[in-house]
Amino acid sequence: MATDASGAVPSPRPAPAPVAAGRRRDALWLLTLWIAASVIGCLLVALVWGPHLPPGRASEQAASQQTDYTVLATMATPVVIGVLLYFGWALAFWRQQPGDETDAAPQHGSLKVQTTWIVGTAAIVLSLAIYGTVELIVPAGAGGGQGPQPIFNNGMPPAASTTSWSPNSNNVLQVQVIGQQWAWTYRYPQFGGFETTQLVLPVDQPVQFNVTSLDVIHSFWAYTLGVKADANPGVNDVAYATPNTMGYFQVRCDELCGIWHGAMYDTGQVMSVADFQAWTQATAVKMASVTKILPPYALTYDPTTIPAGKVNQALGLTSAGGGYYNPADPEQP
Repeated sequence: MATDASGAVPSPRPAPAPVAAGRRRDALWLLTLWIAASVIGCLLVALVWGPHLPPGRASEQAASQQTDYTVLATMATPVVIGVLLYFGWALAFWRQQPGDETDAAPQHGSLKVQTTWIVGTAAIVLSLAIYGTVELIVPAGAGGGQGPQPIFNNGMPPAASTTSWSPNSNNVLQVQVIGQQWAWTYRYPQFGGFETTQLVLPVDQPVQFNVTSLDVIHSFWAYTLGVKADANPGVNDVAYATPNTMGYFQVRCDELCGIWHGAMYDTGQVMSVADFQAWTQATAVKMASVTKILPPYALTYDPTTIPAGKVNQALGLTSAGGGYYNPADPEQP
């Protein structure tokens, strides 16, 4: 055995730590599995799950919202897979062995990990901010209420602007949505101002909903159209939708508004333009006697000056001397 000048046997060079090699192999396996699972997961989310996400594609606004949810879910998929994969790998291979009471090697930070984390999260947040801003403008009218003064490009009305936050069209149908405990009524100012309990819309035509209330705060939620706007007394809340699929859709109140809040819903219908024109003409004639006692069309109303009892009775709603109250309500005003 060789010795040094002093006659001592030199210490052998330490062998590479098997733990470090194992960690390198673990990192390679984790990266490979994460990439493969992320690709498969993103494809499943975008192509299989995405087309079935709410609110569907019954309007341009709903389709835009479904696309947004699909994009967000697809972006979140690699993150969720990474967390679950790392957690499962740690449980399977990095758990403490029986009888092993030693401490792991101390960690003092990692510039590489910190830089990757900061750059990655900043890129995700900034890209979402840009994407969200574009998606608010490009669909030309968000389904959410924009308040009494919708945002137009350069302050110009929709027909005069090339790009706007609201429909760029001369053919916008005006529909006033009036909430009251506990029913929705709808007024059509472009067809004589009649008011009805039926919400009927033409297909492929932009609609401007002017949402208000006669009593408490309600929320007009036509969820398959991607529309949701608060109905506040004395306030006009504007929302837009362009239905592109004929058929029925549900309308609900999404703001707790009293004891019969859960029963404040009805069914709307999207029909062809010709059928819609025929419906408006027939309804205007049918509701002529009610239209005579309605106040002049306005974006908001003073409920104390409206003969609500007569109006609601004519509309087929049980009235209680001023507003609509469900006949099953044990307490009538």
